[in-house]
Amino acid sequence: MRRICLTLPTNRACPETIAALGEEAVHAAGHADHTDGTDGTDVHVLILDSCAADVRAEHTAAVRRLPAHPRVTVHHLDEDRQRDFLTRTVARSGLAKPDLLLDLLLPDGLSYGACTNRAFLVAAALGCASVHRRDSDSRYQHLDGHAVFPVDHEVAVIGSRAADAAARVTATDLPPGHGDRRVAMVGASFIGEPSVDIAPLRAADPDVYRDVVGLWAPGHWSAERKHGLADESFTGAGTTPFTEDHALLTHVDPMRVDMCNIAFHGVHERVPLPPARDTIGSDYLLIHLVHDARLPGVLHNRHIVNYHTGERRTDAGFLAYQTRFVKFLLSMLYFHHVYDRMAEAGDTLLDADGAVRGDAVAAFARESTALDRTENEQRLDAVDTAYRRLGGRWTGVADLLAAHRERLLDEARDDMADFALLTEAWQPLMAAAKATALDEPAGRPG
Repeated sequence: MRRICLTLPTNRACPETIAALGEEAVHAAGHADHTDGTDGTDVHVLILDSCAADVRAEHTAAVRRLPAHPRVTVHHLDEDRQRDFLTRTVARSGLAKPDLLLDLLLPDGLSYGACTNRAFLVAAALGCASVHRRDSDSRYQHLDGHAVFPVDHEVAVIGSRAADAAARVTATDLPPGHGDRRVAMVGASFIGEPSVDIAPLRAADPDVYRDVVGLWAPGHWSAERKHGLADESFTGAGTTPFTEDHALLTHVDPMRVDMCNIAFHGVHERVPLPPARDTIGSDYLLIHLVHDARLPGVLHNRHIVNYHTGERRTDAGFLAYQTRFVKFLLSMLYFHHVYDRMAEAGDTLLDADGAVRGDAVAAFARESTALDRTENEQRLDAVDTAYRRLGGRWTGVADLLAAHRERLLDEARDDMADFALLTEAWQPLMAAAKATALDEPAGRPG
């Protein structure tokens, strides 16, 4: 019986998403099969809940309403239970600076990478071969009254030899000689609202939108090329609904998949996601790593529907989200360096067993922290000019960014140093997680 982890990290109310996730789990347990001939799947549903107590109570009620299935086990962990597990895992690893590692895994603040890293470690403790991530601000498409679950494509091929997976997809364009490599990632994108909630910026001034969004491109790109990237960015698979399946075995283009609709095998046990705080886009590194290491992946078209919650429209939510967006722009100085170095390394990112080399990725991250930050100073200048041109609430964002300018510049660099440190510790942490019970048995001290 294959064992997978279907995970939902959340910091917002999402009882409907939990209900839908439970349906996908039951579907996977009863219907999904794999190239190794295994019929059915043992599914561990993992809800990592960082919400306030009243919202967690709603989620607890939603979990209780989930349909029972003998091959589905649901784990609903609040931050106290997560911290308990992580504390015991870090202690078992014997690594230096345990308090720092715990802070990187469960920070006091929003971290898209850290929440998924926790899912990776818990999945290892549960003995799951793969991790399948969904998001709380998304929902499934439907066709003929039935939900279109991505897990069918994921379980069919994840972890398989590419040569075996080829019979389970619509088409393949892998180069010769890659048939023995394992499928490390299966993913699709989304339809609906853009993945980054900056539609108000486009509505305010499309030209300013293109100038600002284009700032996530490498600094040496031309204005025309940056504008082209801005036009393509955060749009996912557009708006066309699902009608029929298509799956391509390939080296997946990172621009074609999203972390709300993804499954990983193997790679997540060798390299974590960057644990940057309050920074959107900080959880996409593994997608680039799979591509640059030339590991097989499957790109399918069971896209998830993305939508935005109302809290981002409040004044406080608007300022917080804009700060995360600008921190994303600043992070790209360092990420572009890492991506370029990974692309140059290619096959040498893999060891003799075909697994990704975490030491190489950590070294690239450390290199990046020595970069001159003039490019990021120019990014902040450009955002300041653009937002003051728009006026209104955008001026408030510009004022906030100006007041914290030096801190933002420092944090962008320090976040990459934290990622290097966590990557160096990741394999001992994974080994420790596999030997650590999710919950301490009753009557035994921690």
